[in-house]
Amino acid sequence: MLRRLHAQQPASFAFTPANQAWAEAQITKYPEGRQASAIIPLLWRAQEQEGWLTRPAIEHVAGLLGMPYIRALEVATFYFMFQLQPVGSVAHIQICGTTSCMICGAEDLIAVCKAKIAPKAHQLSADGRFSWEEVECLGACTNAPMAQIGKDYYEDLNAERLERLLDELAAGKTPVPGPQNGRYASEPLSGLTSLKDFESGRRQYNASAQRAVDVGDGIRRIDGTEVPLIVSWRRKPEPEAPAAAAEPAPAAAGIAPERAEALAKGKPEVDVPMPEGTGTAAPGQPVHDPAPVADAGVKPVGLTEARGGAADDLQKIEGIGPVLEKLCHELGIFHFDQIAAWGPEEVAWMDGNLKGFRGRVTRDRWVAQAKLIGEVGMEEFLRRAKTNDY
Repeated sequence: MLRRLHAQQPASFAFTPANQAWAEAQITKYPEGRQASAIIPLLWRAQEQEGWLTRPAIEHVAGLLGMPYIRALEVATFYFMFQLQPVGSVAHIQICGTTSCMICGAEDLIAVCKAKIAPKAHQLSADGRFSWEEVECLGACTNAPMAQIGKDYYEDLNAERLERLLDELAAGKTPVPGPQNGRYASEPLSGLTSLKDFESGRRQYNASAQRAVDVGDGIRRIDGTEVPLIVSWRRKPEPEAPAAAAEPAPAAAGIAPERAEALAKGKPEVDVPMPEGTGTAAPGQPVHDPAPVADAGVKPVGLTEARGGAADDLQKIEGIGPVLEKLCHELGIFHFDQIAAWGPEEVAWMDGNLKGFRGRVTRDRWVAQAKLIGEVGMEEFLRRAKTNDY
């Protein structure tokens, strides 16, 4: 099936502050230089925030990860879990149509969607509040037929129950997910026939349904405030015995631990220390910092601010996204001619000091691109960039 971006796109995309912090935290799960491994979770969070995956969102995520836009687009168009067109503002209904659900009544559920939402999959309802599609196996075969609505499974459905669910959603309610025929989880409808010791200690609903009810995020758009931001993979073991206070370890690439903890406590305004490699000098004068992060090469001469107060759009260089542009600015690099003037020693230093993106200057040929911009102008450069002719 050919998957294309929707013809009508919003002008821009930005994560909410809490989702931005979440995204930065996910990037720190991966080894240095492998930030692109976070592409799927970040695209998914963008979709959870907006309901569907827009072109500006795809490009924004690519920029965060320092990826060419086309690589992020390849992922977004390959996986059918990404919605590339607008979905219902209240809910998008996904009906499982694979074997178990099909023989248990999935076609009846699809008929309800056609009658109550729209005649064809991916069409919005007349009021724009609902949409639907048939999907492949969702892995709840024991409880067939079933549907995924928002982030939750609604199982053991029939046409009448699905109609009631849609009416409840239209009325602003969020029905309790899980089995809809009275059973607790996926045991026989008559009750457990084995492992009966597990009958005790139950909560009102099974684990996944109970979690959905507790968090209350079923069909809502995720803005990052639903649950605290946890970065447990970055925690260090407590020392066996208290020792003299030591200097805090520098943060790895991505979100600083202090910021993560502050966000978890509802204090997103915490200041994050500036990266190493920044210095001070009179405005417009070169900055010379004698303490590079890596030893190789020679640090390029930087500026404290852009000449004339206007920096070049470094993101025109293939491979530079918002994060790398910000890192360049922090290192005093604001203009194409600065990059074009780098020799092997400066390239080696930059490759070794772009935290989290080491080696990108050489790999993406920044110097060659910057020189071409100076030689032929931006319009001709962009034409050639489409075919990597630089």
